This record gives sequence, C-alpha cells and structure tokens, in this order.
Amino acid sequence: MVAVAILAAGRGTRMKSHLPKVLHSLAGRSLVERVLESLKSISPTRQMVIVGYQAQEVKSALKEKPIPLEFVEQTEQLGTGHAIQQLIPHLEGFTGDLLVLNGDVPLLRPETLQHLLEVHQKHQNSATILTAHLPNAQGYGRVFCNGQNIIKEIVEDRDCTDAQRQNRRINAGVYCFRWSELMKVLPHLQANNDQQEYYLTDAVNQLEPVMAVDVEDYQEMLGINDRQQLAAAYEILQKRVKAKWMNAGVTLVDPHSITIDDTVEIQSDVIIEPQTHLRGNTTIKTGCRIGPGSLIENSHIDENVTVLYSVINNSIIHAETQIGPYTHFRGDVEIGSGCRIGNFVEMKKTKLGDRTNVAHLSYLGDATLGEKVNIGAGTITANYDGINKHPTKIGDRSKTGANSVLVAPLTIGSDVFIAAGSAVTENVPDDCLVIGRARQVVKPGWQLKRVEEQG
Repeated sequence: MVAVAILAAGRGTRMKSHLPKVLHSLAGRSLVERVLESLKSISPTRQMVIVGYQAQEVKSALKEKPIPLEFVEQTEQLGTGHAIQQLIPHLEGFTGDLLVLNGDVPLLRPETLQHLLEVHQKHQNSATILTAHLPNAQGYGRVFCNGQNIIKEIVEDRDCTDAQRQNRRINAGVYCFRWSELMKVLPHLQANNDQQEYYLTDAVNQLEPVMAVDVEDYQEMLGINDRQQLAAAYEILQKRVKAKWMNAGVTLVDPHSITIDDTVEIQSDVIIEPQTHLRGNTTIKTGCRIGPGSLIENSHIDENVTVLYSVINNSIIHAETQIGPYTHFRGDVEIGSGCRIGNFVEMKKTKLGDRTNVAHLSYLGDATLGEKVNIGAGTITANYDGINKHPTKIGDRSKTGANSVLVAPLTIGSDVFIAAGSAVTENVPDDCLVIGRARQVVKPGWQLKRVEEQG
C-alpha cells in the first residue's frame, strides 16, 4: 500500500500574491494539480493534501478532481516535519509506504516517482529520497552519501557550513518512507535550528538505511518560490511539449513564438504557424494549418481545417473548413464541414450546417443555420432585447443580403432570400423573397435648396 502526502500549507510570500502558492497556474493547471498528475503511474491507495494558508480556497480548487482526496489541516506552519506530524491520527494502523511531495514542485515526471518507489521497495529502505545535482544549489538542503548512495546526513542550506555548500547534490523534498519506521521518530522531532521549525530531514537523519536516488533531469526537481521561477518552469514545460509534438510529426514553424499546453492533443501533419497559442483541452486533427496569430482554447478542430489570425474558444470545427482572418468564436460554436468563416466575423452559441458561408463583417449569436446557407456581409442577429437572449433559426440554402438585421426570436425557412438592408422581425416560410426596408425616396435639387436656406 502507498499513501501520498502533498505539502500545500504555505503561503509563498515571495510570490507577492494573496493566492496560495500552490494554486498559481502553470500552463493551464495549478502547481498542486500538476503534482497530483505526476502520481498517475503509481495509483496510490490514499492521497492527502496538507493545507494551511487559505485552506478552504485550496480545497475548493481541488474539489472537482476525479480522484478522492483527503485534506489534513496544518493550522500553524512550523516546518515540513510538523506538517507530516499532522498525519499521525489519519494514518493510524497504516502499514505501507508514505510518499511525500511538495505542492510547489510541478515538473516531476510520473516515471520518476515510479522509479523512486521501486528502488525504495526493492531495497526495503526505511526512507528513500529523490536527489539531483544542481549547477546552482543555493536554497536547497544538501545530501551527503557514501559510495552506495546510502545517505549519511542532510543539512538545510541555511544551516550548512561554507564547505558543505560546495556539495551540489540536493534534496528537493521528495521522500518515500516506510511509515512504521517514520512513526518511531516523527513524534520526537525538535526545532533546534535557526528557523525554530521541525524539519522532516531531521527524521531522515535518524532512520536507516536511507538511500538517495538521483534524477537524470535535475529540472524535474525545481521548485517554485517566485514569479521568475514560475516563468522558468513554464519555459521548461514548453520545451518538453514542443519536442514531443515535433517528434510526433507536427511542424512548428517558429517554436519560440508558439505556446502549447500539455493538455492539448495534436495529430501528425499539422502545421502550427508563428504566434499561435493552443490552450486547455484542445484537439487538432491531421492536415490542419493553424495560425499565424491564432488562439485556440478548449476546442476540437477536425481534419484539414485552416485557422488564420483568429480566436476560438470552447468550439467545434468540422473538416475542410476555413476560418479567418480575424474570426472570433466566443464559445459553444459548432461549424460544419466545408464552411468558410472569416474577415471580422463573431459568433456565440451558434451552429452552422455543412458548406455554409459567413464570409465577412457579421455577428451570429444564439443562431442555428442549416446547410449551404450564405450570410451576406454585415448581417447580424439582434438576439438581445435588453433582458433575455433569443434564438434565430435559418433553413437550408437560404441567403441574407448585405447589412441584414435578423431580430430574434426568429425562424427563417429554407430557400429564402433576404434582400440587402432588410430588418426582418417576423418568421418567414420556405421559398420566399423578403424585403424589410423603407421605400427609397429621391428629392431632386436638394443640395441647391439647402444652400439657399443657409444663405
């Protein structure tokens, strides 16, 4: 059995934020969510999050997670050892291993934690610690081992001598304990240090055998304490994600100007142009050309779609469709296959059938359009009466002339032609011509008369 404890009680004062540090976002997920994600290859029997500063906010942020979480309160933040002491009543009778993670170390790979656990169990260690050799170890506790990677001592950075600081093997706070052994020393920790805190490393120093497991990529161990480190972690994560997709057959025309969340899925033979950003639960299928200058978030893009200089949120685009330039889908938009949408078109809560075109300068909100509909330039659905939003429905093969206003609620049948400049306020049956504009009036000599009046 494996239980996991995630340390998430601290405020993170160097972040200069009212938000708890572990809730700061890194590429679409909070730091603590990323730590939880790293556990997917372990499948622990219990997952506990130790909370303190703004505990309720942390609980609320994690309440929708599909995995069951237990929250343990640390009302005073008196160090890592004190945090783990709070688990004692919750793990009464537990006989397995306890994996301890920091909620602000978000770059750990699942396979790294799996390897740590395997080494721990294979050697039947009292404790096993993930370590790394950092180019700059300032701020990290130093780990001192013998030739067999058995740990002799861990010294916190602030308590190191000048000679000890030359050791670059660091402890980033990722531990695996045999709980029955940890319980023998955990209640007896003392705060004999400059910070008057209870260190978990003091417990490690009282256990044996304790083994170090070096991680191959030291960047996995980097913690987040301020905004600069958050930005550095984002850059590391982006390099991983981009390398993954380029190796899978995706072309990134200018990787440095492109950002891709690691929740995004991309098929091969997709081209991502410069200044394009893919966010959230987005899927891009084969043959698409996305960008330049596009933002796509929580959307599904089918095969052979082109998106140029456009913003797409929470929408579905079917195959062979052209989007842009300067199209904005604000959410709940579904575009059929073979459509053409672009040139300053905005849509919200709208569904288009196959081979329907909305080519320029239009707004469609709360609308449902059939197949082969053509929306003329400047057409808008007037869907808001000041209190409620109302729907517009347009049947197959209907057309609107330029500068048409469709005043919802409104149903327009199939094979309808709406004359340019019309304001349509009543439902229209199939196969009709609609003219909803004032009769043109021409007054000859108007300019001369106006000049005379001014004289």
